[in-house]
Amino acid sequence: MLRTIALSKPLAATLSKMGPRAMSTSTIVPQVQDVPCSKLGGRYTVTLIPGDGIGQETAAAVKTIFKAANVPVDWEQFDVSGYTSADDTTFKQSVESLRRNKVGLKGILYTPVSSLGHSSFNVTIRKDLDMYASLVVCKNIPGYPTRHENVDFAIIRENTEGEYSGLEHQSYPGVVESLKVITRTKSERIARFAFDFALRNNRKKVTCIHKANIMKLADGLFLNTCREVSKEYASSGIKFDDMIVDNASMQLVSRPQQFDVMVMPNLYGNIVSNVGAGLVGGPGIVPGCNIGREYAMFEPGCRHVGKDIQGRNTANPSAMVLSSVMMLRHLGLDDHANKIANAVSKTIMSGAVKTPDMGGSSTTTDFTFAIISNL
Repeated sequence: MLRTIALSKPLAATLSKMGPRAMSTSTIVPQVQDVPCSKLGGRYTVTLIPGDGIGQETAAAVKTIFKAANVPVDWEQFDVSGYTSADDTTFKQSVESLRRNKVGLKGILYTPVSSLGHSSFNVTIRKDLDMYASLVVCKNIPGYPTRHENVDFAIIRENTEGEYSGLEHQSYPGVVESLKVITRTKSERIARFAFDFALRNNRKKVTCIHKANIMKLADGLFLNTCREVSKEYASSGIKFDDMIVDNASMQLVSRPQQFDVMVMPNLYGNIVSNVGAGLVGGPGIVPGCNIGREYAMFEPGCRHVGKDIQGRNTANPSAMVLSSVMMLRHLGLDDHANKIANAVSKTIMSGAVKTPDMGGSSTTTDFTFAIISNL
């Protein structure tokens, strides 16, 4: 059972100085659950998987910024690709590195659509290391105008079951059965994570997203479990409500300000994360992470490979950089995290350097050096 983890005194002092929701300068990157990590001589060793598509370019931006900011992190890099076979040695080595280091930074790995292709490496890593909670933060960034203002919500997604259980078979030629697995244990675990996250980040409401009106047993179990957990947090002042996923999709694009923390099963989380990213500017600026009891892996919140712009030096590195800021907070390196978060905010707010997705013509390299100049 996941319990609320108290903030350390230094971190609590930092938060009290910075005010509500002040986990970063622009409150893009929150504090997440503390898990062990690999540290030697005051330096941390982190597994780095750049990923496919634009992964090498955005990972290079992070490494360049970390070097300029003198961040005490050493990388174990593995150039894993989703285009390789399922028994790829590099992939196995990267998983072992994550087991050893406990913390990783990862780009997005390609997953083949063909039924003959291997299963998703992204899903495999999360399930093998039981990183059960996916967290994506969708928030307006000053200097990057979008259709909606005052958007600020977190999407918490159960990572290890639901439609992503991977249990499919052909019972008869032309008839495929795909099993959706929902368990009380894992539903309770993710519900507690959502409420604990709300407590630690001064959030006021948790909304359960479901389809219990149709999937009465599976989603009904998830919803009822969330309701039961919410009763334990009633004294904290955190409100709880629920919403059917199709209505939630409409509400997101019409009035997203009503949401604070959203918790949901696997597939809904994948879809809602993409909608949320679209609300605040796209996949290039939304950070995310995957958290378990022992391991933590930080990656862009929108799982897009970006193959169409690979090698063009036009990718927006903000999502990867902000994900690395989340990682620094997780490691307790708050000063370095603040410095880099401030620099990203100043770069975007100034509007002098914009990648094509932001309406400009600057390169990934330009944006990276702009961040460095604002450190």
